[in-house]
Amino acid sequence: MTEIPPCPSCKSPYAYPTDSLLMCPECGHEWNPDEPSEQDSEAIKDANGNVLQDGDTVVVVKDLPVKGAPKPVKAGTKVKNIRLTDGDHNIDCKIDGFGSMALKSEFVKKAN
Repeated sequence: MTEIPPCPSCKSPYAYPTDSLLMCPECGHEWNPDEPSEQDSEAIKDANGNVLQDGDTVVVVKDLPVKGAPKPVKAGTKVKNIRLTDGDHNIDCKIDGFGSMALKSEFVKKAN
């Protein structure tokens, strides 16, 4: 027997199948287990599609101009201990020589 995942809405372990969907008896949420969940689509991903988390170390993949600075942030710059935020620039960090700044996740890749 296949294991039924908990409800993505309320995390109830009592979900049950109805035709091709799953139903939660506690909150009434219906979902298709074959479709990616909303939480997966909202995850912040780097330029390669890897999911980023708070505290990760990333590497800048292209030169990024900085307003008010005489030089750009160079490709290959390692940024440690990032914080994820909502909005267009979804990474807050501190970069040596530049200080605190916000980056877009599409211009970084997760460091190994």
